[in-house]
Amino acid sequence: MSIEVGGVVEGTVTGITKFGAFVDLADGKVGLVHISEVADVYVNDVKDFLKVGQKVKVKILNVDDHGKIGLSIKRLQPKKPEAAPVGAGAPAQSFQRPQRRPIGTDFRGGKPAGRFPSGPVSFEDKLSKFLKDSDERLTDLRRKTDSKRGGRGSRRSG
Repeated sequence: MSIEVGGVVEGTVTGITKFGAFVDLADGKVGLVHISEVADVYVNDVKDFLKVGQKVKVKILNVDDHGKIGLSIKRLQPKKPEAAPVGAGAPAQSFQRPQRRPIGTDFRGGKPAGRFPSGPVSFEDKLSKFLKDSDERLTDLRRKTDSKRGGRGSRRSG
């Protein structure tokens, strides 16, 4: 049996590591099934899916210049049908959408926040309002921080 990229061969798992499993192939060659190529689901531990001595069918992904053989078990598994978009014959799933607060209301009970005026506002107006609010908050923060430090040299004894 020859080792060709894209071919499917049967082998025996000879060793398991944290990064994959070594598989003994025909002609005494050994390939590696990387942990990402073991299954379609997230694999935390290869030992949960494979055992030493287990016979497996693998697909040959690549053979590099040094003779290392990359293998995959996952690519031989039948593909799971992807969910069709809603409206394409698939029944719509019922789910509860999270409650959203109306734009321009405060987090504490839906009172108007007062940060943005109601009605259509241009991007430039929003940006200037944001910069003004940001500058005010930064100034308040500096004042509070400076008062804790002793005023940044404003009270020098001479």
